Amino acid sequence: MSRSSKKGPFVDPKLLKKIAKLKPGDKTAIKTWSRRSEISPEMVGFVFAVHNGKNFIEVSIKEEMVGHRLGEFSLTRKFVKHGGKMQRDLEISQAQTDADKAKQVATPAIGAKK
Repeated sequence: MSRSSKKGPFVDPKLLKKIAKLKPGDKTAIKTWSRRSEISPEMVGFVFAVHNGKNFIEVSIKEEMVGHRLGEFSLTRKFVKHGGKMQRDLEISQAQTDADKAKQVATPAIGAKK
């Protein structure tokens, strides 16, 4: 058992006050910077706007999320996928244009003087 589980769940007190003011199922987003707050059963059904360092990501809380932290659902880094079908098509078209340019440079125009 890790030490953090012995200490008990942490939920930001300001966040608890905001939850107490709203009714369950209310779709207004609760803005928070507290990514470290653990999701408790009272939070199920609410929508949180969790700060990721640049902007706020809306996270709707479901039953399966209880026990996790808010920051787990608001990614701080942009996921960039390399390769794939589009990348291959781009590389083929780029190679084709490069080959066409090389042909034009290699063969001088007809009637051109040096």
